Amino acid sequence: MATISFTDNLKRHVDCPPKDVQAATVRDALRQVFAENPRLGSYILDDQDRLRRHVAIFVDGRLVRDRVGLSDSLQPESRVDVMQALSGG
Repeated sequence: MATISFTDNLKRHVDCPPKDVQAATVRDALRQVFAENPRLGSYILDDQDRLRRHVAIFVDGRLVRDRVGLSDSLQPESRVDVMQALSGG
């Protein structure tokens, strides 16, 4: 199973432990997590169901290419890391 995990920055706002999922795409993996934790979805996706501007998702260490459809494929052993970018000065 693929494992999806979230940075500590997101964990400060909403409970989101790592989760093992059976998913073919990033979107499928997120749907499974959001089904159990709907509040987390608003931190990751905007009202158009697209990845928020300051969120980055990596699959096996590579930045996802499809930020709109989240169609990047997953392998059974994939690691999906969801990160909220920090900004400021």
